[in-house]
Amino acid sequence: MTLKQRTLGSASSLTVSELGLGCMSMAGAYGVSDDADGIATIHRAIDLGVTFFDTADIYGPHTNEQLVGRALAGRRDDVVLATKFGNVRDADGKPYVDGRPAYVREAIDASLQRLGVDHVDLYYQHRVDKTVPIEETVGAMAELVQAGKVRHLGLSEASAANIRKAHAVHPITALQSEYSLFTRDIEDEILPTIRELGIGLVPYSPLGRGILTGKTDFGSQDGDGRLQRFPRFQGDAFEANLALAAKVEELAQAKGVAPGQLALAWVLAQGDDVAPIPGTKRIAYLEENVGAADVELTQEDLDALEKAVPAGAVQGDRYADMAPIDR
Repeated sequence: MTLKQRTLGSASSLTVSELGLGCMSMAGAYGVSDDADGIATIHRAIDLGVTFFDTADIYGPHTNEQLVGRALAGRRDDVVLATKFGNVRDADGKPYVDGRPAYVREAIDASLQRLGVDHVDLYYQHRVDKTVPIEETVGAMAELVQAGKVRHLGLSEASAANIRKAHAVHPITALQSEYSLFTRDIEDEILPTIRELGIGLVPYSPLGRGILTGKTDFGSQDGDGRLQRFPRFQGDAFEANLALAAKVEELAQAKGVAPGQLALAWVLAQGDDVAPIPGTKRIAYLEENVGAADVELTQEDLDALEKAVPAGAVQGDRYADMAPIDR
């Protein structure tokens, strides 16, 4: 296993391992989690050469930042630490997005306290607040850079138009959006926009929330709500998508690698400005994912994957409610 370094976009000085680690599942997103296992997984990731760790204040909420902070204690200088703000729940648990400048300032201070650090390397607006001009939100984020609390700025699931507006206020280093063999809608407009502007891409859910790993036991763990939360895991859409994933598994078997490794290798092959953050809470899956960096894809491999899972072939929306996605 050999992880190379990648720079997130031509306009950035932020260098990260080509594969990062998404820490959301350590907060129980896909079933019961254990803090000790999560911390052990983060420590193993560092040992394997992973330097890029991703969390958010909404994960838990708040508990995932605390766990990541504990895991990185004493190793802060060895890693690039990213977190996100903007996804909030009200007193009744109803989700909403908050991009007000005052909230931006509150959110970073709370995140730094939970993480136990004096700065984060990359700070994302988790979702665009459609009630607040993005220039105002990013203006407040830029103040955090000036204050030394943040090194680089990012956006998540933003439209091409808002990416341009944000970048005009302060350089945006990275865009975090869902991207995989199963989710390719950013290829039409957003990917060309960020490459024009010199912004790197950080794909989340590069394994299609696990469906591209060849596993089918979704929902077998208490708290794993994928079958209830995501239309792609429901009804006829789920059956159709499992059939697509089976084609990827056949290609992986022929190449002598795990299906998830083949799927991650495809994402890595999309450009040197792409640094996916597959998430896991288990060391075994982490080690499998990191092994994808050693999978070399030929043009024949890429063509076969394109034929197996053409863009737009996946059935069902990504979320039951797509309203928070800025497109």
